[in-house]
Amino acid sequence: MNQPHRKKVTYAEYVTWSDEQRYEIIDGIPYMQAAPSRQHQRIVTQLTGELYTFFKGKTCEVYTAPFDVRLSAAEDEEEYQVVQPDISVVCDERKLDDKGCKGAPDLIVEVLSPSTWQRDRIEKLNQYQRHKVREYLLIYPNEKIVEQYILEENGMYGTPHIYNEEDVFRSYIFPEFEITMSTILS
Repeated sequence: MNQPHRKKVTYAEYVTWSDEQRYEIIDGIPYMQAAPSRQHQRIVTQLTGELYTFFKGKTCEVYTAPFDVRLSAAEDEEEYQVVQPDISVVCDERKLDDKGCKGAPDLIVEVLSPSTWQRDRIEKLNQYQRHKVREYLLIYPNEKIVEQYILEENGMYGTPHIYNEEDVFRSYIFPEFEITMSTILS
């Protein structure tokens, strides 16, 4: 992935960059975001619609990329973890500001792409666990499966639950939210 700098950058530096290109910062290293595929966008749109309908009238809010999530809730601008998850669900309105989310969302969804799958499965998974994202979903569009990671009491993600397109998915932290996987994967 193309990077504007080889040195570590902070959130304060990141906000000075042009909006013409999207970036994420993981461990201070900026990564340019490629435009997602049509299949990727269809999955994000379908799942966002389902989540939006489910949360309508409730305290949680659903956001899609581009939406900056500064994983640390620190009050300074020396943030080295700024991600743009495909879908974020935030239930604590105090975490929301005009720039996005400051602190860990409750639920994050990433739809894997050839250019991001390794970062989503390794670096971002580790950062989401470290910053206590309660539930993390990885959607594999070509394989038509979903991995569900749930933050356990010890602060670690357990063994992921695997869903295929015939399964009914149920969120762990929002148990009333159920969806037949074929609704979003086919």
